[in-house]
Amino acid sequence: MGSARERLINGLIKENPTFVMMLGMCPTLAVTTSAINGVGMGLSTTVVLVFSNLIISALRKIIPDSVRVPAFIVIVASLVTIVEFLMNGYLPALSSSLGVYIPLIVVNCIILGRAEAYASKNPVMPSIFDGIGMGLGFTVGLTAIAMVRELIGKGSVFGIAVMPKGYTPISIFVLQPGAFFVLAILVAVINTVRVNKGKNKVEIGCSPEKCGHCTQNCANAPKEAREGGQA
Repeated sequence: MGSARERLINGLIKENPTFVMMLGMCPTLAVTTSAINGVGMGLSTTVVLVFSNLIISALRKIIPDSVRVPAFIVIVASLVTIVEFLMNGYLPALSSSLGVYIPLIVVNCIILGRAEAYASKNPVMPSIFDGIGMGLGFTVGLTAIAMVRELIGKGSVFGIAVMPKGYTPISIFVLQPGAFFVLAILVAVINTVRVNKGKNKVEIGCSPEKCGHCTQNCANAPKEAREGGQA
């Protein structure tokens, strides 16, 4: 299960599609006007990701390289059609709200990117967990952006009013510019946290610029320092 855990963490944190790899920006900016839209779009994409990774991984030795991408698109399009029919039947309001962005999952670069980069080269189980990790990472990213936009732009979260009486919503946050503002702010915060964590790790351990004074027998230390440390 170590590999499964690694794939989940990779999709949620290390290679988060929204905040790290900046993939799927069209639905990210377009449908995140409310938290429920973010969750709905994210989970729909997750379902397609998981099953497309499963099928592509299972057929990876059968699909010829010359028709690899068209085959991937056919598989993804079939899954998206199923998801769209299910949403139309059981969640018509959400389906209407998401509109054309459900069919456009077919050309979402996250889906095709994971199919090409991972599922077509790895066994079924790791590919499934890769799809789950990436899908959940995408869902978390969309939901976070949508919650901030809905909170500031409407004074509510998931349709529930949370701001005190007298709060005046800043409507620009539920318009197109608001998506760019919120995405930029969240990415800046996440990058700042990652940079600070990286600095802390470097300070705790050895670093090349400190090797001149190092007394440990490490590969980066100059020969004189290593000999001094051994002595």
